[in-house]
Amino acid sequence: MDWNNALTGKSAAITGAASGIGLECARTMLHAGATVVLIDRDEDKLHQVCEDLGPKAHPLVVDLMDTKSVSGMLPRIVEKAGGLDIFHANAGAYVGGAVADGDPDTWDRVLNLNINATFRAVHAVLPQMIDQKSGDIILTSSVAGVVPVIWEPVYTASKFAVQAFVHTTRRQLIDKGIRIGSVLPGPVVTALLDDWPKEKMEEALASGSLMQPVEVAEAVLFMLTRPRGVMIRDLVILPQGCDL
Repeated sequence: MDWNNALTGKSAAITGAASGIGLECARTMLHAGATVVLIDRDEDKLHQVCEDLGPKAHPLVVDLMDTKSVSGMLPRIVEKAGGLDIFHANAGAYVGGAVADGDPDTWDRVLNLNINATFRAVHAVLPQMIDQKSGDIILTSSVAGVVPVIWEPVYTASKFAVQAFVHTTRRQLIDKGIRIGSVLPGPVVTALLDDWPKEKMEEALASGSLMQPVEVAEAVLFMLTRPRGVMIRDLVILPQGCDL
């Protein structure tokens, strides 16, 4: 398949798109021919990356912790992109460490972003896809959503919630022409890993157990380009050196 044209005529929106996995997914979808709305709260960075990406990349500033902004973002997406065929709920936050030493206020932010804001964003765009009887929804989950990771219990719990949401919502949407699935990467070199202990990061880099964001983006494009009669509910991708 010529992926350079695989999404021609499609419109997409991606949250957390100013950096990391979201930015690489936007770049990959643009290269495949899509019009892409990049959603992020970092206005300056968002406008800069959209300028760099070209005229089919459109910035949309949304703070995903602002519930009204999230619930009301569909008309703004459609205005910029002319429609919505693909929605990638990618934005997320990370927290690791022992529960006994943790900060519940930090946990609240992570859980609100990874769970509540993600679910609300999907809810916000569903009316468009239900009305047109087609669409693809991708959620960025994690291998931690299927393998309990001992050093990140709160993050793991948030991704287990994402997996439960995908599995149940998928079955609700089967007869509506909408595919929903999750991409579950192992550790990826993004800002989410800034909180990793220095020694853990050094060990991961040395052992080849980290991936680059572009590798996740290519997996997402693979999911989106399956024949309409086929859906990938979960796609786990791991770096070769990952022992999870």
